[in-house]
Amino acid sequence: MAGCCAVLAAFLFEYDTPRIVLIRSRKVGLMNRAVQLLILAYVIGWVFVWEKGYQETDSVVSSVTTKAKGVTVTNTSTLGFRVWDVADYVIPAQEENSLFIMTNMIITMNQTQGFCPELPDKTTVCKSDANCVAGSSGTHSNGIATGRCVLFNGTVKTCEVAAWCPVEDDSHMPKPAFLKAAENFTLLVKNNIWYPKFNFSKRNILPNITTTYLKSCTYDAVTDPFCPIFRLGKIVESAGHSFQDMAIEGGIMGIQINWDCNLDRTSSLCLPSYSFRRLDTRDVDHNVSPGYNFRFAKYYSHLTGAEHRTLIKAYGIRFDIIVFGKAGKFDIIPTMINVGSGLALLGVATVLCDVIVFYCMKKRYYYREKKYKYVEDYEQGLGGEMDQ
Repeated sequence: MAGCCAVLAAFLFEYDTPRIVLIRSRKVGLMNRAVQLLILAYVIGWVFVWEKGYQETDSVVSSVTTKAKGVTVTNTSTLGFRVWDVADYVIPAQEENSLFIMTNMIITMNQTQGFCPELPDKTTVCKSDANCVAGSSGTHSNGIATGRCVLFNGTVKTCEVAAWCPVEDDSHMPKPAFLKAAENFTLLVKNNIWYPKFNFSKRNILPNITTTYLKSCTYDAVTDPFCPIFRLGKIVESAGHSFQDMAIEGGIMGIQINWDCNLDRTSSLCLPSYSFRRLDTRDVDHNVSPGYNFRFAKYYSHLTGAEHRTLIKAYGIRFDIIVFGKAGKFDIIPTMINVGSGLALLGVATVLCDVIVFYCMKKRYYYREKKYKYVEDYEQGLGGEMDQ
């Protein structure tokens, strides 16, 4: 109890004030200045110069529209001679911040609702109706089993299904890609950005770009870094991949547009920076279900009134346009906050030197005696001063 009272009395009736002690020591003096210089270098070099701590910042708000161009021709036994334009290979016509270009496909023509043999595999090959369960359908089935075992070809029997017939056979992917000429197609990317905090807006078709230049330019990181028209093959190759390999089974490419703007400078220096990377990273050692594909159908009616469709399994490259960036402009509030933080950090030098002087150096006890002094209350006549 007495100990607690003593602690409480010390807390209530004692007061401490800093005492300045000048220590003439080369080691301590150099260490103190070195720490102060490091703190100043951090505050000036990193906080203010590199991180621009004197600026207020804002994140970009963006909108993107795209337009593909290019024509090619194919001549196959299934489709014959056919010209392909934008309306054929861009699916769908518009997406949000994305564009899909079909480069390869498996086509199943003239399908109708009916009954037909399923494709042969370990679950569908049969010898009699007893091997087929009516009404069943597996994850990879093309239809609903009827319960009958029918001829698939001259030697193999499979379970019959109610489905769109003939069923699709996607076991053989066209190689090279059906639309291999797509590497020479072009993509126009129109990007408008806005920094609401500073009410600053701009677009990637810069003021100095003319209609004549836009019709003839193609993006090149060295010769035409601000041309917003990109050759598809160049995009894929810039990310370190082969367009022809990617066109066979499809994939996803990212077109990254970076807007980092210093609004303390003229607005003409706020410019977009383009980079490219493949987003569906392909692992060579684990290549299960690679690429990008989906199915869609085109429906039509025969003269007899029967409904028909052409089923297309489309492989292609989806281009995702990713816009990011920030803008900064001088503001007194962040400037004062960082200046105050820098001044406070200078106190770290004093604390560090105190720790070394009073706890690590050979003369630490001598320095402590000079630093700390205990004084009794003079009015109570309890004595003078006592150096510790």
